[in-house]
Amino acid sequence: NMAIERASAWLKRHGDPYALSVLDLDGRVGIDYGVYGVPETYVIDKAGVIRMKHTGPISPDVLSQKILPLLAELNK
Repeated sequence: NMAIERASAWLKRHGDPYALSVLDLDGRVGIDYGVYGVPETYVIDKAGVIRMKHTGPISPDVLSQKILPLLAELNK
């Protein structure tokens, strides 16, 4: 699939900081999650519950002040 190849190439070229990346080729999952902007980042706990949603690029401040503390809390 061309979309998968393009996404994989982009992540390879720019670096892939994610534990998991998915493609929603038909848009159904995006509707369920309420996606409305790109990029969007979700922190999903081990039970599958969305614990955080961030729309837009991840800045160093968002990473250090929101995402990493939440991950630390969820991994206790």
